[in-house]
Amino acid sequence: MKKDHYVYPAVFDYAGDGISIFFPDLPGCLPCARTTEEAIHNAKEAMALHLYNMEQDGDPIPEPTPVDKLKLKPNQIPFLVEVYMPMYREAIENNYVRKNVTLPAWLERMAAARGMNFSQILQSALKERLGIIEKQP
Repeated sequence: MKKDHYVYPAVFDYAGDGISIFFPDLPGCLPCARTTEEAIHNAKEAMALHLYNMEQDGDPIPEPTPVDKLKLKPNQIPFLVEVYMPMYREAIENNYVRKNVTLPAWLERMAAARGMNFSQILQSALKERLGIIEKQP
């Protein structure tokens, strides 16, 4: 079952060229930043995206390691990162993607001459084909 809130420890590793971030419990989730403020922001976004992908793939979500169990180097600090997943899920799922389509030049000219919105028409046609019924506001 998907949880609404996740809290995981991140390790901020400070070096001369910036901050590397890793999550001991989320291998492969490796954001970076130039400032602490940017590191906090990037850590939240990266963790939310990583967890979203794990949820989509059906991967088990691990329990977070307690902060007092982390082994840190002198240039590292622990930071608890919290994300509210419904907000991130909605943003990810409603993100628009660009698609190129191929159609005859004469058809494109006629549609353009009538001021037709190709994106709107393609979306409507796909929704109709997929049987998606939208509620009207």
